[in-house]
Amino acid sequence: MSTHNDKAVVVFSGGQDSTTCLLWAKQQFKEVEAVTFNYNQRHKHEIEVAQNIANELGVKHTVLDMTLLNQLAPNALTRTEIEISQEDGELPTTFVDGRNLLFLSFAAILAKQVGARHLITGVCETDFSGYPDCRDVFIKSLNVTLNLSMDFQFVIHTPLMWLTKAETWKLADKLDALEYIRNKTLTCYNGIIADGCGTCPACLLRKKGLDEYLGELNNL
Repeated sequence: MSTHNDKAVVVFSGGQDSTTCLLWAKQQFKEVEAVTFNYNQRHKHEIEVAQNIANELGVKHTVLDMTLLNQLAPNALTRTEIEISQEDGELPTTFVDGRNLLFLSFAAILAKQVGARHLITGVCETDFSGYPDCRDVFIKSLNVTLNLSMDFQFVIHTPLMWLTKAETWKLADKLDALEYIRNKTLTCYNGIIADGCGTCPACLLRKKGLDEYLGELNNL
């Protein structure tokens, strides 16, 4: 079933995953908007990167103030004094309690105001760090809750949910955007654009996926 006549709102950070989702959404929907959240994240530069990408792609872009989240849930993404680390059997210090719950809820409120039924998020259960709010079961549950809370038929799309990082790069390539996403996006926890610092968990995951995908291409 084609959704070309519909409108979508993409939860957008300016990173690899959400930029892939934004480009995917532009192919799927007639009208696309992006929303970015400012929660005093350590890599504040990502808001600027998100604005630049949205401008380049001709997408209406809204930045919402979510600094309350930083006040409520101190973590390594918002506090420089907290080290980025992960102990065995524990969630990494980069996990922010309630982040996707709040982001998607606010994105849905915005979407309803602009008449968009479709919400797109780049969460993924395959190559994730064990974040509970990236799981498919959470997204499905939230979808039902949002629909009931606003009496509006939202559909939350998660195009990356079952993809590995290598498969996410493959999707970017399919969208003719591999080089764009590689050079323009910010995934690095230390706020370095493109290939990043190369040592933080986000950079390592991104590079591993890219190497795997490029390796597959070379073997064809």
